[in-house]
Amino acid sequence: MRPVTHVFAVALVVIVPCVAQAAGSTAEDRISLTGTGTRLTGGGDTVGGAGEALGWIHNFDVNSVLTLGAEHQTLKNAHWAFGSVGGALTRELGDGRYTFAAEAHEGAGDDGIHPLKYRIEAGGVTATYFHQLSVQLEERRIDVETTHGHLPKLGVSYLWSPHWLTSFSYAVSAGGNLGTRLTSARLDHYSRPVNLFAGGSYGKIAPTILGVGIVAPGHIYRDGYVGASKTFARRTEVSLTAEYLNLSGTKRATITLGFIFRLGSLGPAH
Repeated sequence: MRPVTHVFAVALVVIVPCVAQAAGSTAEDRISLTGTGTRLTGGGDTVGGAGEALGWIHNFDVNSVLTLGAEHQTLKNAHWAFGSVGGALTRELGDGRYTFAAEAHEGAGDDGIHPLKYRIEAGGVTATYFHQLSVQLEERRIDVETTHGHLPKLGVSYLWSPHWLTSFSYAVSAGGNLGTRLTSARLDHYSRPVNLFAGGSYGKIAPTILGVGIVAPGHIYRDGYVGASKTFARRTEVSLTAEYLNLSGTKRATITLGFIFRLGSLGPAH
């Protein structure tokens, strides 16, 4: 069995019984499907890549969520697949609302020549005050191919109105060989017809973080993206994102199409 087939099979074996067990509760379930197409240029060579992901999102209630998923990516002769698990719990403490979250991604593949491992874990807390100002602290551990280390991040976002949200973050690596120092910004606009977002990042980053097989002589990173999402009949959300990055002359353009299918509340709790 191919690695990607095995990963998706394991995800489905876990997902289906959990959805069935949730029947009769007020919990909500959603299924996400994502597909990506990538074009990579640099050093006089142009290669293509693609990816697909399957996920399950289960809300026990408005304050707790569990996610499971699997993803497969290819880039030229390299390919890798991994499974994901994550969760978040929100509680009100004093004047703030705090969300504690954790996630893990683990898998394997090869870079066209050698086998590789793929392991990323992260945990963090987000504090929200006055329903407008949010501050996030996150620690991410990365161990992908020959790249490893820790990547702490500080993020701040502010909801100016029900329609406008701005976000900023700064991440700097600690230990290992990540060599990352990255500043990011994002703008979101929410409206009934369609939600729009745009953002970008600048700094230094380890090539392996972006995808196995990306090699560049330096580490200067510039990235920008725009996207939109729209909900149809309150059941299906469709999103489209276009991203362009330049890593010291190695350039990557990616188009991502995503679907989230809302299964809805499965009935009253017993």
